[in-house]
Parts: sequence; C-alpha cells; structure tokens
Amino acid sequence: MAIEMKVPAVGESITEVTVATWNKKEGDVVKLDEVLCELESDKATFELPAEAEGILHIVAKEGDVLPIGAVICTIEVVGAQAAAPSPAPAVVVADSPAPAPVAASPAAPAAESKVLEVKVPPVGESITEVTVSVWNKKSGDTVALDEVLCELESDKATFELPAESAGVLQIVAESGAVVPIGGILATITVGASASTVVSSASPQAVASVVAPAAAPVSAESYAAGHPSPAAAKILDEKGIAASQVAGTGVGGRITKDDAQNAQPPVAAPVASAPAAASASDVRGSRREKMSSLRKTVARRLVAVKNETAMLTTFNEVDMKPVMDLRSKYKDKFKEKHGVGLGFMSFFTKAVCVALKEFPSVNAKIDGDEMVFHDFCDISIAVSAPKGLVVPVIRNAENLSLAGIESEVVRLAVKARDNKLSLEEMTGGTFTITNGGVFGSMMSTPIINAPQVAILGMHNIVERPVVVDGQIVIRPMMYLALSYDHRIIDGRESVSFLVRVKQLLEDPARFLLDI
Repeated sequence: MAIEMKVPAVGESITEVTVATWNKKEGDVVKLDEVLCELESDKATFELPAEAEGILHIVAKEGDVLPIGAVICTIEVVGAQAAAPSPAPAVVVADSPAPAPVAASPAAPAAESKVLEVKVPPVGESITEVTVSVWNKKSGDTVALDEVLCELESDKATFELPAESAGVLQIVAESGAVVPIGGILATITVGASASTVVSSASPQAVASVVAPAAAPVSAESYAAGHPSPAAAKILDEKGIAASQVAGTGVGGRITKDDAQNAQPPVAAPVASAPAAASASDVRGSRREKMSSLRKTVARRLVAVKNETAMLTTFNEVDMKPVMDLRSKYKDKFKEKHGVGLGFMSFFTKAVCVALKEFPSVNAKIDGDEMVFHDFCDISIAVSAPKGLVVPVIRNAENLSLAGIESEVVRLAVKARDNKLSLEEMTGGTFTITNGGVFGSMMSTPIINAPQVAILGMHNIVERPVVVDGQIVIRPMMYLALSYDHRIIDGRESVSFLVRVKQLLEDPARFLLDI
C-alpha cells in the first residue's frame, strides 16, 4: 500500500511552495514523523514529516515549485506492518540487561496506567513548526500537572509547555529538534512509577526505557554524532561536517547550540608554497548556503522590481530646526516620557500628515482595484540578528511624538530578541527606512509590497547651502521616495516629498496643523 504525501496548507495567502532540500534519498526506509524534506514559501520555511513508516519514493525534486495539495512523494508501507496486530503493552525495567516482556496480571498496577502524548500546540496561524529549546525535566522524571516541561521556540516567539497530567515523562524530541505543529514532543505515563515505563503500541510513542542519567551511554547509540534537524541545517549552512562536532545532547546527539558554537576547521597550510611566501600571499574563498530568510527576502525584492513600475524621486531637507528642537527639549522630554526624542518620531509624524493629503501614496493595488487607507500603519525597517525585519506602528497618525518613540523602542527591542509576532510585522501601509545610521549618503529603497511607496532617510552631513542669498553651513539630509508609478503620478510623489520637507524644516506645523 502506498501513501501519497502532499503539500499541506501552510497559510491563507500561500498558494505554492518550493522543495528546498531532501533529507532522504529515493528508496530510503523512513520512520513515522521522520523529517523527509524542507519546503519554503514566501513567508517561512518548514519541514515535512513522514506520515507512515515505509519505503520513500520521491516525486518532486529539489527546486520544484508545487501548488498546495500537490504530491511530493509516496511512502510504500510494508504489508506486514500494515496488517500486523499491535503488540501488547510491556513493562520494561531500566536495570534489565535486555528488555523483556512481563505478563500483565489483572492486579498489576501497570494495567491501570495509560500513556498520554504531549504534542506541539498551535501557536499562530502562519507558524508550522517549533524548535525544542531546553528541557526542564529528564526522561524518567515524575512530573506534576501544569509543571513546565520545556521551552519551545518559533521564528517569532518563545513559550513554555506545561504538563497535561501528572506521571512519568519520556522525552521523544530532544533539545534542538524541530517539530511540526501537532508533532509529538514527549509522553507522560499516568499511573506508573519512575522505575518502570509502560511501552505503547503506537509508533509515535517511546518503545523502550531510557536509562538513568547516571548510566553510561553506549558507544553504538544511534544519537551519538547525529545532529538534530535544526543542528543539521545550521551545520550545512556553515559547511561543517557532523563528524567534526562533539554532541552534548542526550546520547551524544548534536544539538542546535552545538551547531551554533561550532567553528569551521582551519585550512591547512599549502605544502607546496614557497618558503619565502608571506601569509598575505595565500588566497582563499569560502562558500556558504543562503539562509531561508535571505532566500525569501531575495525572492520578494526581485518580485517587486519585476512586478511594479518603480521610480525614485529625491529631495533634501535642512535638519537644523529639528536638531535645535531636540537639543533644547531632549532632557525634559526623556524625564517626562521615559524615552529619548529621536529623528524617527519627527519623520513618522511628517509622513502621516503628508499621507492624509496624498492618499494614493498610502494605498495598494488589489487586482484591477485601488485600495485607499484612511489610517497610517507605518512600517519601520529594523536590522535584526536574523536579517532585516519591518515591524509596524499601528495608527501612527493618532500618536504623539512620545507615543511614536515608545513604539519604536518596544519594536526594536523585540526585533533584537527575535520575539516579534507575525501580527506585528504585517499590514503596514507605508514604510520608512533609515540607511543613514550606517552612513549611507543616498540610495533607492525598494518598495515593501503590497505597499506602493517607501521613504529612505540618509546620513546628515554639514554642507554649504544658500539661505536668503547667503552661503551658510547647514546639516542636510537627502530623502528618497521610491513609488509605484502604476498608482502614484510624478506630481503626487514630488508633492508628497516636498510636503515632508516643509514639515521637517518647520516642526511648529505639527502643533498648528498647517
């Protein structure tokens, strides 16, 4: 009997995925819930676990783009497995030299025990998998109801997993393992003592007892030297072989932390190099696999360039009025509001005023219709450890300068700690990006689709300018507005940027609403 493995539904707006990497080969024997391959959408990367145990037959190759519901592979289930009756539960003693079934008598306490599967709960509409960060308990430990068992991490947040019942814990997914939503993390045997474990007939459950922590690990343990799925991905991106990394996980398994701390081996010196050659004469190169986030960003940026009529218009703004205002009130501002007075609040406020006057800049294209927003959800580009993220300040038009600064700080801290939720990064109507913090003088930012415009801030440089017929030195900044010419005309784009310039060069307009 063959089971067809199809592309699962991974999000309301996602219609297709790309087969990124196969972890198994054609004809391999796979186990239930074993990760077969990685699939990528334009939002996230997730793993595809086996739905049964059997022989794998690959249908879609690496790089193939498949619609939701398409067949990826088939698993040929061995007839004996499908037809064989489930073995009776057996009690296994950890100190026994070999697991031996013990006949269960009606009076035995084990007969009253049952095994509960601890599964990954749904944690968000677009999250398809989590990583086991750290276990607070060990296999064989007795746990209480609602006691925290482990911490789970998604690409957006970290959360704790409580015990659903009191009993004896058996860990299935080790630290560093990547488990899909609904996947089994552990089992809890209710009604058993810590010295015995009831083995379940279900393939998902643990089939044998894990030895106490003090017992030595067998040199032939399967886990020894084998990376978890998350660790394997990291090692692959670094170009490091698993044999070069020492595992610190259960049974010698290579965990996510082991992979992150691993360093590429130092290249051996070239034996044939002339004795007189210096270290600077040695030339080398290295190759790294693109991360899933980087590949997704790359696809989105190329799509925007190909699918929009993108143009960029420039202007410059005299930052002296804003800088003078900050210098005069920054101490009192921080004392009262608890946050610093930065440039981003001034730019956000100016953008909100200008968007109200030029609604097409605050719109989007949906098929053959234009959607205009009567609110300003401003996306702020932030550099995070995993790459560029764009959290959103909701209803920025209703916030004060202090309110905007507080939101900027809150979102920046969550981005740094990789704790931004999907909701906090979606739904913006206009984006502001500040390349000036890295010293950029001028750039042409790429639109953050489905938005139709983005404002680029740049470095503030003192330059000679003419003011009232006199040459003076002023702190000047170039502004760049990239926009989709399909919906925004040149007159609107230039007028929008001029309006932003006017507001920044005369901040009193914010207060007077003129």
